[in-house]
Amino acid sequence: MASLRPSHIQSTWSWALVGAVLGAVLAVLVHLPAQWLAKVVSQATHQQVQIQEAQGSAWRGSGKLVLTGGQGSRDALALPGRIQWQTALAFHGFEWPQFVFNLNAACCMTQTVQLSLQVAERLGIWQLQINDHRSQWPAHLLSGLGAPWNTLQPEGNLILETKQLQVQFQTATTWLQGGLTLTAENMSSKLSTLQPMGTYRIQLGGSASPNVMPSLTLSTQSGSLLLSGQGQWQGSRLQFRGEASAVPEHAEALSNLLNIIGRRQGARSLLSLG
Repeated sequence: MASLRPSHIQSTWSWALVGAVLGAVLAVLVHLPAQWLAKVVSQATHQQVQIQEAQGSAWRGSGKLVLTGGQGSRDALALPGRIQWQTALAFHGFEWPQFVFNLNAACCMTQTVQLSLQVAERLGIWQLQINDHRSQWPAHLLSGLGAPWNTLQPEGNLILETKQLQVQFQTATTWLQGGLTLTAENMSSKLSTLQPMGTYRIQLGGSASPNVMPSLTLSTQSGSLLLSGQGQWQGSRLQFRGEASAVPEHAEALSNLLNIIGRRQGARSLLSLG
């Protein structure tokens, strides 16, 4: 009767151990609790975006979306109702696996938003794709983020639209293709008696060429508070310059707001970021 050689027995046990370890890792990943995902989101956003009362797993679950001013802040506002998510890994041949995240919020979405994240051709470059999407959010939720939003206390509707949006992240640069539009509709603030002050649009656009940095424009669609500006990403930072002013008949009602949102220069308020 043939006997097994020690080297063969050792090899068999080695493969068995590898299989057991991989099985254990897979079991842990499959059963990751929703609280784990909530912790990841909180840490990644410096506690400004939180998922509270999380239920289910990291792969399929729900929770309450809360915006806060960060660690130590007393400012916090929750989105009405709960958000639901479903995550999965997609494999395409020999490419790196794609992480697919589906998110829905009954209060604000008529369709699920899908985010796909994967490593691009070279390691260290992450590519994010977002499906064409439209949603509407309450502007007062921004007050939960703390300063300066808790001072402005905005009211109105924020309509978010994406079209063929792709973003690539690298250590020092951000490249964007497609577009994102945010329409701030019928906005008002506790700093002004004028309600509403107006409707505004922020457009973020990119180019098919990675040598062209993403650009941002701010424009006034209607109203008595006039906002305008231009911005562009330099590496991973946004540099924005703009101005705010009021139509003459409502200059007094908007004066306090203009003093706070920027550096006052005569009838204008200069806006600067980065």
